[in-house]
Amino acid sequence: MTQQQSTSLHTLPAVDWSRGALGAPAQWPHSLRLTVDIMLNCPLPMALEWGPEQILFYNHAYAALAGLRPDTVPGCRVPPMQPPVFGWNRAALASAWDGAALAFSAEQLPLWRQGSPATQWLDLHYTPVRDESGAVGGVLCALRLAEAPPPARFAAPASPAGQADDGGRRILVVEDNADARYLVCEMLRALGHEVDAAADGEDALAMLAQRPYGILFSDVSLPGMSGVELARAAHGRYPDLRVIFASGYSNALTSHLDFPATAMQKPYDLEQLQRALAGPAA
Repeated sequence: MTQQQSTSLHTLPAVDWSRGALGAPAQWPHSLRLTVDIMLNCPLPMALEWGPEQILFYNHAYAALAGLRPDTVPGCRVPPMQPPVFGWNRAALASAWDGAALAFSAEQLPLWRQGSPATQWLDLHYTPVRDESGAVGGVLCALRLAEAPPPARFAAPASPAGQADDGGRRILVVEDNADARYLVCEMLRALGHEVDAAADGEDALAMLAQRPYGILFSDVSLPGMSGVELARAAHGRYPDLRVIFASGYSNALTSHLDFPATAMQKPYDLEQLQRALAGPAA
């Protein structure tokens, strides 16, 4: 790699690589630097899932298509949940990680478009990216809006699982990380839910007192009051409130609770999220 190539990632505007899980690009494998460099300079929407940590990279075109905030580009943190392009078909993603290049035409995925949730028809192309050892180090997805879905697939989508017109299905998201909070809220809205958000347990309890919610969706690790303490207090006051936990750690903290709850480990995919929203608390 030439000096110009090795420094190009540093000089792209609005990219603060110090926020990323992998640190400065000079420390990255050559295969990752090259792939991200190509992706960020490509006008087509592209996203990359890298490593066993499932670290997410994406370009400006992908952010515009998915309705993400521009200041999150290229988004090199481990996301709290799999984005739809990686979470909609786990069998396909497993094949890509095994080395298969895959293409799908006119698949329906939920996205946040032009300020409102929408189900979009997308063409998706998955390419395994091999690292210096020859193993698959990541999976690159290139996508575009499908021009014309097959006529047989124009049926109106079913109502999102768990959606209702009253406040009983409204979701309160509690997450202290601003980027993670934004991504989760946008995905829940794209699935058709009404969503409010809080950054800590104290604010969440105040919001629960102000309007009815059907689901409390909380990170386990929060500043001050923990997610478990929040959920215990909330369940004591509102026994019909369903609790869903999301955690980057094992389920040890949520496996022996004195109240009903569903727990998911980050990163979770769209199928797991929908199942948690639709099913009864465990």
